[in-house]
Amino acid sequence: MKNLLMLFLVISVFSCKTNVETTVNKKSEKPNILLIVIDDQGYADFSPFKEHDKSISTPNITRLGKSGTVFTQAYVTAPVCSPSRAGILTGKNQFRWDKPASWGPGLPNNVKTIAEYLKEAGYETARIGKNDLGRNFHKYNVREYPLNHGYDEFLGFSAHAHDYWLSSNKIKERTPDPYGTSALLGPLMHNMGEKSYEEGYLTDILTDESIAYIKRKREKPFFLTLAYSAVHHLIHEVPKKYLDKYGAKEIPNYDPDSLMAFEKYKPGTYSAYYDKYSRVGAIKAEELRNYYLANLNCLDDNIGRVLDALKEQKLDKNTLIVFISDNGGSPLTGANNAPLTGGKYALWEGGIRVPLAISWAGNVAANKVETRYVSATDILPTLLNAAGMPVKDETLDGISLLKPDPNRLLVWKWQKTWAVRQGDWKLTNTNENHWKSEPSVQYIAPIVDNMELKLFNVETDPGERLDLAKKFPEKVKELEQAYVNWCEANIQQ
Repeated sequence: MKNLLMLFLVISVFSCKTNVETTVNKKSEKPNILLIVIDDQGYADFSPFKEHDKSISTPNITRLGKSGTVFTQAYVTAPVCSPSRAGILTGKNQFRWDKPASWGPGLPNNVKTIAEYLKEAGYETARIGKNDLGRNFHKYNVREYPLNHGYDEFLGFSAHAHDYWLSSNKIKERTPDPYGTSALLGPLMHNMGEKSYEEGYLTDILTDESIAYIKRKREKPFFLTLAYSAVHHLIHEVPKKYLDKYGAKEIPNYDPDSLMAFEKYKPGTYSAYYDKYSRVGAIKAEELRNYYLANLNCLDDNIGRVLDALKEQKLDKNTLIVFISDNGGSPLTGANNAPLTGGKYALWEGGIRVPLAISWAGNVAANKVETRYVSATDILPTLLNAAGMPVKDETLDGISLLKPDPNRLLVWKWQKTWAVRQGDWKLTNTNENHWKSEPSVQYIAPIVDNMELKLFNVETDPGERLDLAKKFPEKVKELEQAYVNWCEANIQQ
């Protein structure tokens, strides 16, 4: 009897040990997560799409696309950086709390982020690159700063854009206006301090720092948001070897002592330099494309370096990667959104339909093209599901990227314009947006420039060239009412 009791105890202990080990193994199976957000990439400039612009050179983005699933009808929540990134970060339409649907939605305390959720799920979290929620730029003690919404670490800048070459304390001290929202230069914000780079190209710097983060030894899975500022302005700032490859002439970098500023600016200001080269004029409309191609090629090489680092560290099989552009290609950089109308700054398809891919070996179908429409708000619930974390927030607008709903309602609000899509149909009052200069030659102008209601079948007419509002008045009424009902139920009054 005594021997039987001892045997029972041994079996019980072994069983408990096995259960503990199984639990640990399950925890270790949580994937690392890499969210790559790039800036202003054109729809036709995404090489995983079959119908892409053949002038681009992005073999590493192609490689990433082939390793997973690409989405031909992926939408962001706004046609400009700040509100779009808020939508990605929260899984919600940012105009839920930002009623004016402005450039600066900010981040309320009661709206949770991907980083906060994943931190609760046991992840180490870091953000490297651009942090742009439209408010409270350059400040550390605000909700919008990454360390205050779920990230353990941050290295980057808090603004719309940063100079690609000038990231040192020395240049900040020499510049009359180092802190703009787009016209920004100087050292990068690093946790609660700054990090100065005496030399180096920003896209390379962000990649170097990301690779160093990936190579760290750790016991927890990581969530890294790598938010490149490429291919945003200033589009001409590219290493010379890429400029030479595309026949683009080198333009001198900003120097406060030698800048010939526009009359309306004080001599030597960085804002003058930024304004001069972020519009068509100093760079001709037909020249912009070569600068854009050079910038994109450099970005692609850097993405390749990150993918190589994951493989070298034997992390490629258990890292979930999401790649997305924050909005459509800009009319002022030479981006190509074909066949889509318009681009950044407006709710035409070219402003809100973007490149998107997801890759996770053994869990996401490889070399697949998903043609059903999805939303950037779907990223948050998809990542949390992969991390084994249930989401109970009924106000999330996102669903799983891997289970698209072909009849879901998507809504957009951008300043005085709005749009709604359900099924194949899109209704919008959006109009042509008038920028500070003519657009580059790649831009496809809308068929009309007014704020009347326009109805398109974007499944058969993604370029929005045939307005069907008069032919299908009942569909106009149906979609308009659906939009009104959603706003009344969800936008904070």
